[in-house]
Order: sequence, then C-alpha cells, then structure tokens
Amino acid sequence: MRERWLAVVGIGEDGVDGLSPAARRLVAQAAFVVGGRRHLALAGQLSAETLVWPSPIENALDVIEAHRGRPVCVLATGDPFFFGVGAMLMRRFAADEMICVPAPSAFALAAARLGWSQQDCALLTLHGRPLEAIIPHLQPGARILALSWDDATPAKLAALLAGRGMGRSRLTVCEAMGGLSERVRTTEAQTYALDNVAALNTIALEVVVDRGARILPRAAGLPDDWFEHDGQITKREIRAMTLSQLAPARGELLWDVGSGSGSVAIEWMLADPANRAVAIEARHDRAARAARNALTFGVPALSVVTGEAPQALADLPTPDAIFIGGGAGAPEMIERAIVALAPGGRLVVNAVTLETQAALVDWRARHGGELTQIAVAHAEAVGRFSGWRAAMPVVQWRLVKS
Repeated sequence: MRERWLAVVGIGEDGVDGLSPAARRLVAQAAFVVGGRRHLALAGQLSAETLVWPSPIENALDVIEAHRGRPVCVLATGDPFFFGVGAMLMRRFAADEMICVPAPSAFALAAARLGWSQQDCALLTLHGRPLEAIIPHLQPGARILALSWDDATPAKLAALLAGRGMGRSRLTVCEAMGGLSERVRTTEAQTYALDNVAALNTIALEVVVDRGARILPRAAGLPDDWFEHDGQITKREIRAMTLSQLAPARGELLWDVGSGSGSVAIEWMLADPANRAVAIEARHDRAARAARNALTFGVPALSVVTGEAPQALADLPTPDAIFIGGGAGAPEMIERAIVALAPGGRLVVNAVTLETQAALVDWRARHGGELTQIAVAHAEAVGRFSGWRAAMPVVQWRLVKS
C-alpha cells in the first residue's frame, strides 16, 4: 500500500459543520487544498496553500501531482465519486494513493426531501450534456433526479416536457440543500414560472404522460415515421430483427456502415445508456440527418463520420458489432469489417438486390455464419377489400468472429 497522500473530501452547503471528524482532520492537516471558490469558502479559514479549479479543470492535475508525497486535499460537492471529480482524479492517480470521505450527494439530499427511494429513481446529470439526454428516461410514472447545468435548466426541461405531451409532469427544484438558504419548490411543467433559480440546483421529476405522447418503447423497432429520413432507412420490422442479430450488450461499440437515417445506430444506443455507436455515411445531408435523429431520440453521443467506406473506417476504435446496410457487395468492405471486429464480434449484413444477395451466399461459403431471408407484408386496401402488400425480401448474413 502506498501512502495515501491525496484526500478527496465531500463538503455540503453546511460547510465545516457538516464534516465528520475524520474529514475535518484531512482538511486541517493538508498542506495544499484544491477546490472551487464555493468549496474553499465553505471550508472556512485555511492555513494551507490553496488552488481554485482552473478552466479546464484538468489543468489542475499536473499541479496536484507536483505535490505528490505531501498531504493534499481536494474539496468537492457531496459525493466526489457520483458525477464528481473522483473519476477525473482516478484517471491520473491510483486508488491506493487516495482516501475519500464523501458527504451526502445531491441525489441523496433531494430524495430525502421528497421521501423518494433512490433505488427507484433514474439518477443522471445534465451538467455539460445536451438536455435531450433525458429523453430515454421519460417513461410513464418515472421518477428522475437530475443535476442541472445552470439556472436555466429547469425551465428548459419544463418546455421539453410540455412539447412532448408531458406537461402535467411535476418538477421539484432543490437549491442549496443542507444550507441556510435551502429552497425546495414544485411546479407542473406546463405552468412553470419559477424565478431566481440558483445556478447550482437539482431537479426531481415525476413524469406524467398524456395520451398520444411519444414514449420510447423498451423493445427494438421504433416506427419509421418517428425518424427524419429520405427513404434510406432500415424498415421497422427488419430493424428489429437486425438489432436482435447484432445482440447489443452493455458498453459495446457498433459501426453502422451506410447509416442513412442512423436508425440502427440510434436503437443500438437506446438498448443501454453505456452503449456507443459510430454512424458512417457517405452523403453529408444524410449524415446531418442522422445527427438530428440522434438528438431527437436522446442519444446525442452518437458519433457521425461522413465519408465513403471502407476508407472512412480507418482509425475508428475496434467495434464489438458491425452492421452494413448499404454497399454490401463490395468485397473490400466485408474484408475490412471482418478484420476490424474483435473476437466474438458480430457482423450483420442486409441485402435487397439479387446481386448483393448472391454476394452474401458467396461470403457465407467462405467464412461460415448464418443466412436468413426476411419477408414482410402489410395488409392494404384492395378496392372494398384488403390484401397483402409484400415488401422486397431481405437476405441477412450474420457472422460471429472466432
């Protein structure tokens, strides 16, 4: 065990009074204390050398490391390892160099004020992230605790909810929890009129959904008309079967080659918040459309690469799965995809034309895998009666790399 020279202490609005005896000792014994202006003020009179977090905050890491071996204390809000500076520090320093004494997190304080069980809530941060990231969590009856970016976040969230048919949802804005200036106010999204909101606030949201509101289902196969597209989209039923074959698991990365509207990549990311995807699209207008769709569906982290495959695949991180929906007959693309996959990775290729379907038969003969033909028909009016209108059949090849 190395000497634990780096202390990370969570501090709340009640300042030193809320610190445990152990936390007080770590602050008092430190030769160097780092924190935001608010944290340093809450800590009271300090005899140590101090540093206010610079911008960007990562610039402080070299300064902290220069004090290695001396007692250093980093002050943070609440629980430093819950959407706090703890993760950033861990990227530079080892766990056995640190000692952390957390204070109650903003989530814990907000849940305590409202009498909510944290295990029944979605806990997320909107700080430094697009507001749309909350969309996948907007489910009927959901309770969400979210750290705001600034004083305007609650009003922006209220407008988003009202625009999605969730105007009766209740927002509780919690400010300065645990301090003398604590304030907790509740309003419906559609009548939001709170003023003078503190920049540092936490939102507790109870989602109420009106009939007709757009709720993202948990299963794959979102309606085609929910996506902005120009016809270049993997249709709903085919998309659902494609995602089943891609088999997304938590934290995995997908390459969606010939992405079009981005529908497959978007649903891959919706399968789990930790999932990542790269949409590769040759046309600039379609690439921009995929990015807009990603924002609409609450997965703004979708990476969109504009360029022709396979050249555009160079230097991309190793994927766990690859989907090719266009240009499936190009031999160099298939070879590049198979080489790029990690062991156990899945390649799924969809083909509509006879030429590309024949190519998939050839690839299966060379590499193995599974071939499936998918035929879908919808009932449509035929005069006074109804009949089946068949879509073009799709041949799907799936390969699991050994």
